[in-house]
Amino acid sequence: MAKKDKETVKEDKNGTSDISKSKAKREQRKKEVAREKQRRRTAKIIGGVAAAAVGQNVYLSSMRTTPSDDFSAGLTADGRIEGVNVGDALTLVDYANIVIPADEVRATDEEVEGDINATLQSHREASTDETLEIKDGDTVNIDYVGTIDGVAFEGGDSNGAGYDLTIGSGSFIDDFEQQLIGHSPGEELTVEATFPENYRNDDTVAGKDASFAVTINSITVTPEFTDEFVAKNFSEEGFSTAEAYRASVEDRFYEQHLEDYLADYIIENSTVKSYPSDYLKQLRAITKYNDESMLASYNQMFSSYGMTAYENLWDMMGEDINDELSYEKDLRERAKETAKTAMVYQAIYEDAGLTIDLDAAIAELSETYGEEYMADMRATQGDGYLAQAQIQEAVMDYL
Repeated sequence: MAKKDKETVKEDKNGTSDISKSKAKREQRKKEVAREKQRRRTAKIIGGVAAAAVGQNVYLSSMRTTPSDDFSAGLTADGRIEGVNVGDALTLVDYANIVIPADEVRATDEEVEGDINATLQSHREASTDETLEIKDGDTVNIDYVGTIDGVAFEGGDSNGAGYDLTIGSGSFIDDFEQQLIGHSPGEELTVEATFPENYRNDDTVAGKDASFAVTINSITVTPEFTDEFVAKNFSEEGFSTAEAYRASVEDRFYEQHLEDYLADYIIENSTVKSYPSDYLKQLRAITKYNDESMLASYNQMFSSYGMTAYENLWDMMGEDINDELSYEKDLRERAKETAKTAMVYQAIYEDAGLTIDLDAAIAELSETYGEEYMADMRATQGDGYLAQAQIQEAVMDYL
């Protein structure tokens, strides 16, 4: 290596060369420039995120729906959408030539049997018939007095009030319930059972053997579906035989399937050309009001059970609705669905030349639900909203 010139390389009093000092300054400057670039990049990113957040808040603010309980807003007194010619606003389905496959609307055996079984269950009665024997799954009414080492213990006595127990439910300790199987109303027996070691952290009974003096009061019996059962319970509805009642159940399911099929068909096969914007806005407001009412109802129910309530509207919606923005978008879709339904029914109503008598309809509903209830409905929902419902009912009857 060539020998360095004295003038080129000078040492300071600490032994550091001028070249080392210069290099150090350059390195320091590079670091400062790099830090400044990083700072600017970070500021740009943060600024972009902040701008996006501000932009979303502004967007949300413009989208946010104000709830309203004015159900008849945007409707005329006779139930039509104000200022809209629905015939021009959509392409209406050919409602006069709908072909319905019989299998789509016929009642199924499962539906009919399920309905009849539910009816039988609702007419179950406690029986003291001493020829009956308790089976697994039966509901029985018993009285009992429990003792441990001959001494009564707290909570071990029904006090003659009677207790309904379903055999096999596991409501009582050990094999208490199974020991009742085969016994009959009116019998008295002793049931031996052992409390679990950790029973309710109660040292007075936990892990101990107990004796229960049990009296069987009754067995709940499900009636059989017979002519006698039908005549006894449904003669006022005009039924005296099981066959007639079964036929009425089949007809009820048929009517419901028919109505559901027709409702789906006329909506799915009609096309909206243009939505009435003012009516859509009002439908969003009403829908949000209904959502908020449901939220309040849920939270009141949850709190009564000590459960955690929903914090906001979208918490109680589906998985795809997880924030306010997605909720507002869903609100718009639901409003469109409601608007389309109203437009299709109104178009058929007008095209078919149908009419309604709102006063007569309210009078009929008052007989069913009471005049006070219907007066309140009319005051809170308005004639327009009630008339719109009657339009839809008239169309369905017509179809």
